[in-house]
Amino acid sequence: MRASRLLSVLLLLQNRGRMTADELAAELEVSVRTVYRDIEALSAAGVPVYADRGRSGGYQLVDGYRTRLTGLTEEEARSLSLAGLPEAASELGLGTVLAAAQLKLYAALPADLRDRAATVSQRFYLDVPGWHRGIESLPQLAEVAEAVWQPRRLRLDYRRWGNQQVTREVEPLGLILKAGNWYLAARCDGNDRTYRISRIERLETLDAFTRPADFDLARYWQEWSEQFERRMYPRTAVVRLSPLAQALVPFYAGAVGARALRTATEPDEDGWIRMELPVEQGRPAIGELLRFGPGLQVLEPASLRDELAEAIREMGALYG
Repeated sequence: MRASRLLSVLLLLQNRGRMTADELAAELEVSVRTVYRDIEALSAAGVPVYADRGRSGGYQLVDGYRTRLTGLTEEEARSLSLAGLPEAASELGLGTVLAAAQLKLYAALPADLRDRAATVSQRFYLDVPGWHRGIESLPQLAEVAEAVWQPRRLRLDYRRWGNQQVTREVEPLGLILKAGNWYLAARCDGNDRTYRISRIERLETLDAFTRPADFDLARYWQEWSEQFERRMYPRTAVVRLSPLAQALVPFYAGAVGARALRTATEPDEDGWIRMELPVEQGRPAIGELLRFGPGLQVLEPASLRDELAEAIREMGALYG
């Protein structure tokens, strides 16, 4: 463990130049006293590190010194695909591993490329979850991820929609992070299925299995998502939308609404358009449509118009 930390100290000084003991301690999550001992150990090993005294001082390497001890461990190599998702890497138990891998990569780059990479990281940031929600914090996620890596079968006690409890033995094939929610793609009884990680009540790691060579996680998720949307939005409403409501479609109706918006008619003289909008079944559809207020008018089907009108009457009675 200490050898790894000493290498991290060396690479930090190589990549960033002068750093104070407090900065090194914060980066490595150790005490300042530990940093002092690590610097002494590096000096004793022949690494040309020296200290500048004073308020603006710190530790740095002699100009021109570079180490080539930058080989990636297996875990670090795994973590690089999550380089733009630090929260996700942390949830998978790879947070510190990812930081070490990035540090080694920067150290291996020539100075000019290292400066460009640092500039990109300072000016662009990827924030995946939507507003008002973060990435799910799931204590069992790291264990599921390990089973995906190995790969090893899992026995799951799973809570299905409607709170029905089931037990399944699955072959975990991949993890997906969608809008802050984690999902497991797994094979169960010969069929590929999707399980939301937050609905796993208990899990047990079982024996190893042979991962199917033809399984493509990205293709599977795309196909599953399309099927899920068709199940989630079984009805289509013909609606009229005001200019303001049109601007709100991507926020209120998501990607499904945004795609429908691209097939809308040309605006009339008042700027209203007509389009076919996929909607859910029952009360959820009413709630989604009412969000648009007077900027949306349902034309068809008649049954949905009646449901919406009844909801508006009830609201009117409530407010007098």
